[in-house]
Formats: sequence, C-alpha cells, structure tokens
Amino acid sequence: MTLPLHRVNVLTGIKSARVIEDAEEYANLIKRAKRPLLVLGPRLLQLSLDGKLLLEYALEMAKTANIPICATAHVKGKMMELGVKPESVYDAVEIANHLKDPEWQGVRKEGNHDMVIFFGIRTDLGEQTLSTLKHFAPHLRTMTLCKYVYPHADYSLPNFRKDEQWKAFLESLISNLRKED
Repeated sequence: MTLPLHRVNVLTGIKSARVIEDAEEYANLIKRAKRPLLVLGPRLLQLSLDGKLLLEYALEMAKTANIPICATAHVKGKMMELGVKPESVYDAVEIANHLKDPEWQGVRKEGNHDMVIFFGIRTDLGEQTLSTLKHFAPHLRTMTLCKYVYPHADYSLPNFRKDEQWKAFLESLISNLRKED
C-alpha cells in the first residue's frame, strides 16, 4: 500500500483507494461517469507547474470533458477572472453534505453525481471529506487529482515526488479526455 502524506487514521476500514498511475485509465474512468463533478479547492490558486496555474489545468479538463465545476473557498473569483463561471459554489463540508444525500439533484439539477473528482483541497480536509463520503455515500465514486495518495478515495494518484511527473500526468489526462472512444 502506498502511504499518504498524512498517516493518521490511514487504515480505517477494509476499503482503500486504488492507486492509478496511468492517465489513460484515469481518463476512461472519468469518461464512463454519467454525471461527474469536479470540486476545486484553494490550493489550485497557490500552486503552478512550469508557470501554469493548477487551476488552468482543472478548467481545461472540465471544458474538455464537459464536467460541471463546484468552486470552494475563494476559487470562484479567480475563475471569473479567467472567464469561467462555476456551476456551483460551496465550501468543502457543505458540498460533502449534499453529495451524501442520494436524493440531491446535483449542481445542474440533472440528478445526483456518480463520480466526484477532488482537486486542490488541503490534504487533511480532503482526507476527512473523502472518509465521510466513503462511509456515508455508497452511491458515489471518488477520485483525486492531487499529487498525494488519498486512501479514502476510490481512485487516487500515487505520491508524485517531482512536479514534472504530476505535470506529465495532468497533460496526458487532458489529452486522453480529448480522444474519442
């Protein structure tokens, strides 16, 4: 098992994340989802890869795969500066509470989401949110795009030691999302 950045309560329960290093496999999982949701956190505004803000990768991915965006914290302001309006704005705990409810109609009012992709949420908050969804939202699959392993997600990236590896993965993911099946 790949260890996460935070090792508190790592092995709580029998279900743990499937760590996936292949961007094509990740893209295929996203493409198979009927109603995915991309939850964006404030770390996307603080980190960049070779001068490109992580938020820009997230927005490109959302546009390419037609995934609705839920902006948390102060992400909406920067998105608006970049000319993109999120479908919803919630804080991380509030969106988790909505996602737990199988009757919730989702951010586009088309039905609840079946896949939620977290990107840019602080690792401790992200891990607790994913733990909550793992235990109280069995109708939902979860995925992370951060460079650390999140054991409570259904699908997680490995611990990328170098930003170049993470950048290559994100670029390959976007490229694979563009491909027609």
